[in-house]
Amino acid sequence: MVSGGFLDNAVDAEAAAWVARLQSGETESAEAGLQQWLQADPAHVDAFERATEIWAMLPGAALCSQAEKDARARSHAEPEPRPRQRHAAFALVALLVLLLAGGVLATFGASPGYSTERGEQRTATLNDGSRIVLNTDSRLDVDFTTGMRRVRLDRGEAMFEVAPDADRPFIVTAGDTQVRAIGTVFIVRRDGDSVVVTLIKGKVAVSDIAAPQRGRTPVPAAELSPGERLTASTDGPAIVEPESIEAATAWRRGQAIFRETPLASAVAELNRYGGPRLEVADPHVAALPVSGVFATNDTPEFAEAVAQLHGLHVEKDGDTLRISR
Repeated sequence: MVSGGFLDNAVDAEAAAWVARLQSGETESAEAGLQQWLQADPAHVDAFERATEIWAMLPGAALCSQAEKDARARSHAEPEPRPRQRHAAFALVALLVLLLAGGVLATFGASPGYSTERGEQRTATLNDGSRIVLNTDSRLDVDFTTGMRRVRLDRGEAMFEVAPDADRPFIVTAGDTQVRAIGTVFIVRRDGDSVVVTLIKGKVAVSDIAAPQRGRTPVPAAELSPGERLTASTDGPAIVEPESIEAATAWRRGQAIFRETPLASAVAELNRYGGPRLEVADPHVAALPVSGVFATNDTPEFAEAVAQLHGLHVEKDGDTLRISR
């Protein structure tokens, strides 16, 4: 949780300013400078994540951003914000700075269920001080008792920053996969029967709670170290692999990072976040590798970048963008 007075060193104010530049139509010119600023200090990354989280929850922020995109689409001139749009953006950023200065993050009420729509992210601070950040199209339920803290992830993805409490273990269940932690930071993603657990900080134990029901011999819980990812499914044993923490947490910054990723997988990932839907029908095109950092809220930009890279074509059909040879 953010504490009051954090603006003493102006880091949060700088983060708010970067959010303002990205939302005011300066995305291309601001990206290089933003990356340099983020890499200069880990505190910058934390501040930027807080700023983007709060921005997404500000009333009118999404409308302001969409209005700017619509204005740019209607004009072929340089993406200069109109005065009224600029004033609206500045007003929202001023509110953002005030919220950061006051140490305010969205704290959900007593309801045990939290969810997000496509393209939406939310932050929940629980009554024990733990924090949950839900990614796009996600749903989970929280059940805290005097002796146990339980969370059930029904779908989607969430990052958990667990407040230490040795007397009350923190357990996340996603399908047949159970993650047990005391004080740590980790991400759980559930797509149907497939569950991916990525450890950012601390230690977690991941176990298959349904092995006996499926006729399998129970195995000891797998303990992950920071930078490790466990992938579990009903088709076979769990697989533990190294994972880039930068890539695993990119969605917190509104990004998706691909490294030699098949185009079909990259398309499926970006389609989770809304906007014009990407479609690839040709198996040869679907297998083409994609590398780079892309905005999760701009599928048209991704489609054009891939088309230029591989000499492909992008055809718009209503709300669908078809990528083909």
